[in-house]
Amino acid sequence: MSGLQRLHVVTGKGGTGKTTVAAALALALAADGRRTLLVEVEGRQGIAQLFETEPLPYGERRIASAPGGGDVYALAIDAEQALLDYLQMFYRMGSAGRALRRLGAIDFVTTIAPGLRDVLLTGKACEAARRQDKHGRHAYDAVVMDAPPTGRITRFLGVNAEVAGLAKAGPIHNHARSVMRVLTSARTAVHLVTVLEDMPVQETVDGVAELREAGLPVGAAVVNMVRPALMDDAELARAEADPAALAAALSAAGLGGASRGARAERLVTPLLRQAHEHTERLALERTQRAALARLELPQYELPLLTDGVDLAGLYRLSGELGKQWPL
Repeated sequence: MSGLQRLHVVTGKGGTGKTTVAAALALALAADGRRTLLVEVEGRQGIAQLFETEPLPYGERRIASAPGGGDVYALAIDAEQALLDYLQMFYRMGSAGRALRRLGAIDFVTTIAPGLRDVLLTGKACEAARRQDKHGRHAYDAVVMDAPPTGRITRFLGVNAEVAGLAKAGPIHNHARSVMRVLTSARTAVHLVTVLEDMPVQETVDGVAELREAGLPVGAAVVNMVRPALMDDAELARAEADPAALAAALSAAGLGGASRGARAERLVTPLLRQAHEHTERLALERTQRAALARLELPQYELPLLTDGVDLAGLYRLSGELGKQWPL
C-alpha cells in the first residue's frame, strides 16, 4: 500500500471522472488478496452504475473481486441513517432516533445544519478506516471515498474542526476531534483528479493550495482521459513541407479507387488542418502538465477510453493505476 495511507479521499472538478478514478483506485488497492471499502457520500449511486450492480444500501456490500483475489466492498452513506447511528452510539437513543425520523425531524436537522451532515459523512468513512476486529486487525486494508468536487472539498473535510470548536465538550466535540485527527494524519491522502484543460487544472492548483493551507494531507494528482499523441511538431512540419508526398502516401494506401490520386490530393488540406489542431492541443497539454508539475505531487495518467467506461474498462484503468502507483 502507498506508505501508511489507509483513507484515500478522491476529489476533482465535475466532468473529470473522479468517481471512475475512485473506483479504479479501490480495485487497484484490493489487488493480491487485500480488502478495500469504496464509500459514496453524494447519493448519486455512481459507484453502483460503474460496477453494474444494484443501488448501494446503507450497509457494506461486496461488489467486485480484484486481480489476485482481493475484494472491493462498497457503502453509500446516508446522512439520516448515520445520524441514527450517532444518536445510538453516543446517546443510546436508538428508539427515540427512529421516532424522530418518522416525524421528519432528522431530515430537518440535516437540512438546516449542512455542517452536521458533513460531519456524519466523514465520520462514517473514518470509522471504517479505523475499525478493527477482536484480534486488532483492520477490517479493511484501505478505504476510498468518492468525495465532493474540488471546489467544496476543503470545506467538506474541515467542517469537523469548526464543529469541534463550537461544541467545547461532550460527545459531539470528541467525535469531531477524533475525525479531524484521522483526516489530518499521515494515514489519509486527498487525491485530485483532473484533465489536461485550463479550468480543471486551475481548479486543481487552487484546491491543492486550499487543502495545504487547511493542514489537510494532499496525495497525488491523477490526470484522467489522456488522449494519445498521434503526431508531433516535427512530423507536421515534414508533411507541410511536402504535401505531394503526403498525397502520394494516401494514394498508395488505396484511397480514391480509380481516381484515388485526385481524391488523395483533396484530402491533404483537411488532414493538415486536423494535424494542426492536434499539435496545438498537445502544446496546450504540455502547458497544463507543467502547471501540475509545479505542485510537486506524484502524478499519474489514465487513458481516454473512447468507447466509454464499462466494467472491463474500469478493470483496465485499475491495471494502469497499479502499474504506475506504488500501492
